[in-house]
Amino acid sequence: MYYRQMGNIPHKRHTAFRKEDGSLFREQVMGTKGFSGTQSILYHHYMPTAVAKSELIGKYLPEYEEQQSLNHRHFYTDNLLNSGDALGAREYLLGNNDLLIGVMTVTDEMNSYYRNGDGDEMLFTHYGTGKIETMFGTIMYRPGDYVIIPIGTIYRVIPDKASRTKVLFIESFSQITTPRRYRNEYGQLLEHSPFCERDIRGPEQLETFDTKGEFVVITKTRGYLHSHVLTHHPLDVVGWDGYLYPWAFNIEDFEPITGRVHQPPPVHQTFEGHNFVVCSFVPRLFDYHPEAIPAPYYHSNVNSDELLYYVEGNFMSRKGVKLESITLHPSGIPHGPHPGKTEASIGKKETLELAVMIDTFKPLKVFKKASELEDKQYMFTWV
Repeated sequence: MYYRQMGNIPHKRHTAFRKEDGSLFREQVMGTKGFSGTQSILYHHYMPTAVAKSELIGKYLPEYEEQQSLNHRHFYTDNLLNSGDALGAREYLLGNNDLLIGVMTVTDEMNSYYRNGDGDEMLFTHYGTGKIETMFGTIMYRPGDYVIIPIGTIYRVIPDKASRTKVLFIESFSQITTPRRYRNEYGQLLEHSPFCERDIRGPEQLETFDTKGEFVVITKTRGYLHSHVLTHHPLDVVGWDGYLYPWAFNIEDFEPITGRVHQPPPVHQTFEGHNFVVCSFVPRLFDYHPEAIPAPYYHSNVNSDELLYYVEGNFMSRKGVKLESITLHPSGIPHGPHPGKTEASIGKKETLELAVMIDTFKPLKVFKKASELEDKQYMFTWV
């Protein structure tokens, strides 16, 4: 990411920054990879370490299913009935040692605050509007927004009262960033990148609370949830600067890369983490070779599991899926268009589909909750 500054900060880092009464603001360096990764410096009214009470809540992960035969799979996430706040409504569907993937329907604001101590989070808003309050400031969200929240960020999600928010989420155990091949040696996004820094939104407003009392922050780490009761409001930051902060990018700002013949999935890549990538399938013109076949060719995922979340439109190579569906095409066996879809694509000029793809380079395991949502006949829909 690029440098950003909000609020009030001293002229030099690691120097005395005083309040009007002469007391010190408390400086916090928040960074990744020790002190060699991206970082920001925040200035608090109170010591961020001031905790009055600490409790173990318990494990948060459900159980994975038993080993199944190697199948393509299809899950109807719209059948999930659970809703609530952005922590309690989380339904974990798939995962491995690199990331966890799930969906949630957010109807309530979070009464406590929350932070992930294991890695970054990605929240993709399928529908709904609201705001995310963070220690770095507030980000407003709307349909199509990817919101990236760095490890250790204290935040809470507040949906608009008249709005239900459906979210596809990733809990990563690594940093989520833009693809390396789209950045130059200085970190700037290149001209051939499908988006640029102008499309990225940081926090829009820094709201500071100089309030003492008891405030609960739920911390997720090491497979468990922990409760920390702070003696002050957790959003007490008066200013910060650096390269580490939450940011948003809307899928409608992704500019598709097209060609004379069908382009491979990496042209849709939007983000990357350790052992996984996130891609955006957006409305685009089809290939313009006179004999082009716009539908994707059959392919085997070599060392990669492919997950697709269907957002909008009619996905050209699939039948039987609907909005909020998730399909999983695991490595080891080929997949591709359903019968008749290849022929039907010939001569078509454009697609209006909208979908999010997550490719993992280690196999995904399925949680038991996902298997309850499964279309058991999906594997056989190519016959």
